[in-house]
Amino acid sequence: MRIYSIVGSATHSALRPSVTQARSSVAYGRYHRCHGCDMLFLLPAMRKGEYATCPQCATRVGSWRDWSMTRLAAMATAMLLLMPFAYTAPLLDIRLLGVAINASLFEGIWQMTKQGHPVTASMVAFCTVGVPVTLMASLLYLFFAPRIGMNLRPILLLLEKLKSWMLLDIYLVWLAVAAIKIREFSDIEIGHGLVAYLTLTLLSLLTLIHLNPDQLWLRFYPRLHPVISPERYRLCLACHFTSAPDPRGRCPRCHTPLRARRRHILQKSWAALISAIVFLVPANLLPISILYVNGARKEDTILSGIISLANGNVPVATVVFIASILVPFTKVIVLSTLLLSIHLRAQRAIMTRMRLLRAMIWIGRWSMLDLFVIALMMSLVNRDQLLAFTLGPAAFYFGAAVILTILAAEWLDSRLMWDTHGTRFNNTRINTNRDQA
Repeated sequence: MRIYSIVGSATHSALRPSVTQARSSVAYGRYHRCHGCDMLFLLPAMRKGEYATCPQCATRVGSWRDWSMTRLAAMATAMLLLMPFAYTAPLLDIRLLGVAINASLFEGIWQMTKQGHPVTASMVAFCTVGVPVTLMASLLYLFFAPRIGMNLRPILLLLEKLKSWMLLDIYLVWLAVAAIKIREFSDIEIGHGLVAYLTLTLLSLLTLIHLNPDQLWLRFYPRLHPVISPERYRLCLACHFTSAPDPRGRCPRCHTPLRARRRHILQKSWAALISAIVFLVPANLLPISILYVNGARKEDTILSGIISLANGNVPVATVVFIASILVPFTKVIVLSTLLLSIHLRAQRAIMTRMRLLRAMIWIGRWSMLDLFVIALMMSLVNRDQLLAFTLGPAAFYFGAAVILTILAAEWLDSRLMWDTHGTRFNNTRINTNRDQA
């Protein structure tokens, strides 16, 4: 059996490193299965600044970029101290009909709830408040809990999931979009809370870049592989540990059930995708925002709002069109194609399909823009019957569709595509014997 190892410098990430053959797992590193294609190879010990990619599908399987827990805890503390100012202080100040109005993140969420849209408000609150607070609290827990012998596994399992739902940077981008929309009928100034929010966003990005859950697992729960045939090793998708199951069929490190493939994963992906398609219909046909001007009611769908925005700023309207219309429908088409390729056992263009799946996972978070823009405008434009901005019925359907497409992409197991691919290219695969538990 040939075991491959592949390591490259992070300073040359655009270049694909060369593949070398290793002869001994003891001398060169530890066995690892790729979470992208399930290939078994030898993962060498990496130095700081290096990363490792799978030699078959080019999925990044490891990197050495972690901060000490002391530094992570310090960043978490700083962000928790900044959050009250970033969330409650005015981000924008406008003068509307002779009245000064301040807009904060909390105010927008409260206006959504007050006007009878608690579910939509909870979507915005979850991504901009709930996830950041939970992530920072988790880092502080990891800093203090080992000193008193607390269990760290649930928090470590939570970290990877929380990282993908941190949308502070997305909200900041669409703060500019809301400012351009409001500029049509009022004077606008930067609020003093924007400085705190900018600092919070910058610190969160630095923390996410240097937060490496795989390294934290190795630090808190180092594990040795049992002495069995490496081809019997399975990959735990929860903690990315490659090993044989324990006597109870669990991952020996994180104690989650260890199976060769996730159960009912195709059904879950199809269910989320079909539900998203159903929600996208009313999301694009019904009004997403309603503006009252001197008692007159003006409704805007997603498309009509983009057309109105294009009259004053074409570049911003283009960005909104890409994020609100092009991205959701592209995700639906691409994910449907990928799922059908698994059912039809397609064997061609496997690397193209892998790149498409990675792209769909990456761009999904940007589609939350319309909800963020509306939340901010609701806190700014609310002058009773003279001028008021409220949420349309399409907002809930749009938010639900975005979240469902994100889940459909995350649930789609790319290893199923390689299972079909392997039926034709068994001679190039290392792990041809799979235990379908």
